[in-house]
Amino acid sequence: MATCLMSNGVCSLRVVSNVAGILLSLAASTACLAGEVESSIARGGRLYDNWISALKFDAPKENHAAWPAANTSKSGPVTWRCKSCHGWDYKGRDGAYAKGSYLTGIPGVTRFAGAEPAQIVAIMRDKTHGFGDQLKEQDLQDLAMFVSKGQINYETMIVPETKAPKGNAETGSAYYNTICSGCHAKDGTKPTDMPESLGKLMNDNPWETGHKVLNGQPGESMPAMRAIDRQVVADILAYLATLPKTK
Repeated sequence: MATCLMSNGVCSLRVVSNVAGILLSLAASTACLAGEVESSIARGGRLYDNWISALKFDAPKENHAAWPAANTSKSGPVTWRCKSCHGWDYKGRDGAYAKGSYLTGIPGVTRFAGAEPAQIVAIMRDKTHGFGDQLKEQDLQDLAMFVSKGQINYETMIVPETKAPKGNAETGSAYYNTICSGCHAKDGTKPTDMPESLGKLMNDNPWETGHKVLNGQPGESMPAMRAIDRQVVADILAYLATLPKTK
């Protein structure tokens, strides 16, 4: 309860001070809640990458019903991953998957950037996707949050034609050596079960590497760096490009 600061009855100063304090506290709380959305988006990014590994589900043996029969390069569990149809750059047939072993003719998810998450959840539940029987409500919500609010325009970070990162490798080395090297080693060749070195993975598919840096690795303890400035991520990618291409 506010009390007067002056005996002449002018006591508004402390009231204003108390109200200002409450407003500042509410603003700080709102900022924290807004920032926490990033954890949902990052989890959705891992589900987009590989929800089977992220949720530790048994992998389906058959192809996903929407996987085109014309593509015989891939089969089984990989055909159930969102990224396999819609791409690491989220552009599907209009991006990096316009050719190669992941060519499906399926459009990307860029058109749903900014869409209402409920609309996206409804699409994931439809007959084409069939994820209503696979994923829990929170999984669907996080995945929808990623599609709606978490897509990155990688052209601001990567040159599409050359796959070169638009970052500073020297600056990126400091970030890598203080954040990443504890698990991946100084030369990017660990962990041992990683199929390729980070240098090769980065140069072969910078969009995949960027996605994992931002959102983490499904089923693993790799941290998501989504809340960090995008230029930091670009600098890390630039440094990864300098690492050995073999393990």
